[in-house]
Amino acid sequence: MTSCAVTGIGLLVTNDPARADGPLGEITNATVVVERGAIAWVGPAAAAPPADLGVDAGGGCVLPGFVDSHAHLVFAGDRAAEFAARMAGTPYSAGGIATTVAATRAAPDELLAAGIARLVAEMACGGTTTVEIKSGYGLTVADEVRGLALARAFTKETTFLGAHVVPPEYAGRTDDYVALVAGDMLDACAPYARWVDVFCDRGAFDADQARTVLDAGMAQGLAPRLHANQLAPGPGVRLGVELGAASVDHCTHLVDADVAALAGSATVATLLPGAEFSTRSPYPDARRLLDAGVTVALATDCNPGSSYTSSMAFCIALAVREMRMTPAEAVWSATAGGAAALRRGDIGVVRVGARADLVVLRAPSYVHLAYRPGVDLVASVFRAGRQLR
Repeated sequence: MTSCAVTGIGLLVTNDPARADGPLGEITNATVVVERGAIAWVGPAAAAPPADLGVDAGGGCVLPGFVDSHAHLVFAGDRAAEFAARMAGTPYSAGGIATTVAATRAAPDELLAAGIARLVAEMACGGTTTVEIKSGYGLTVADEVRGLALARAFTKETTFLGAHVVPPEYAGRTDDYVALVAGDMLDACAPYARWVDVFCDRGAFDADQARTVLDAGMAQGLAPRLHANQLAPGPGVRLGVELGAASVDHCTHLVDADVAALAGSATVATLLPGAEFSTRSPYPDARRLLDAGVTVALATDCNPGSSYTSSMAFCIALAVREMRMTPAEAVWSATAGGAAALRRGDIGVVRVGARADLVVLRAPSYVHLAYRPGVDLVASVFRAGRQLR
C-alpha cells in the first residue's frame, strides 16, 4: 500500500466541523496524507506520519475540491447570438432553451459525449472534482435516455430533467407533456439517474405539474431537487421544502415565507451567480439566507444559454462581490455546501476517511479566489488521490 503526503501547505481548509479553527477548520503549516484514494491523516506538519511519496504545495493554500452541484453539460451548439442580444437589451426567458433542444436532438452521441468530456476536463482544471449533470435538452424519451446514459460515464450524480421546458411539439398541451415525463420518459430514464428535477417557474411548469413529476420520480427511487424562483416569485421553493428536496436552485426571487421555510429545513439553497451575470438579472441575496440560518451552496449552472461558465472560482468571486458573502462563506458553499446539496459526506471536506479531493492554490489564502478574479490560481488538483492537473 503506497501513501502520499501533501506537504508544504501554508494554509489548509478542511471544512471539518470537529476542528475549532474558524468556520473552515483551518490549519496552518499542515500536511495531508493520502492512501487508497482517501484521506488517511490530517494535521500540523510537525506531527505528520511518514509517507512513501510526497507532493510539495509550495506554501500555497489547499482546500477541498469544488463540488459543482448544478450543471447542464449534455448539449450541442451554443447560444452566443442570444447572449449578444441580451447584452443589447433583449430580456432572458426560459423559451431560449428550445434552440439548444433542436441542436441536441440532431447531434450524434459522439458529439454529445465529446462536449461533456471537454467541459468536465475544463472544470477539473479549475478545481472541480465532483459535478452533477442534468439531462433536459432532449425532451423526448429516446433523447433523455441517451443524455443520461452519456452523463453517467462521467459522474454518478446524474439528474433527470425531462421537465425542463415544454418542447415545441407539445405547445399548448403542457399537461400531456407532464404525463409523458412522469410516465414513459421517467420509466426509461430512472435507471440512469440519481435525482429528479423540475423547472418550476414562469414560462416552465407550475406547482401542480412539478409535484406530479417529482412524486413520480420519488416513487421510482429518485431523490428530488428543483429549479425554483429564478425568473419570478413563486411556489417552487416551498414545494421543494415540503417534498424534502435536497436543494432548490436559483432562489433569486424570494419572499419571507420562502426564507423561513428553507431556514427550518434540511433543503439547501443553491445559488448560481453565473446565471445572473450572464442574463443581467438581480443577484440572489445570499446574506439574507445566511443570516436566517439557511444552508447555501454555490454552483456554476454551466449551460449554453444562461451561464456558459465552468469556473467555480468565478462564481466564488461573484458571490463575494455581488451577493454579500464573505470569502470564507463562499468557499464553504462551493465545497461543503455543494456536498450538502448532493447529500454527500465523503466530499467537500478534508478529514480522515473522506475522498482525497484537493485543490492546491498558487496563493497563500483562499481569499485570493475572490481577491484576484479571473486569474487562474489553481496549481494542482487531486481527485480520489489521483492528480488531474
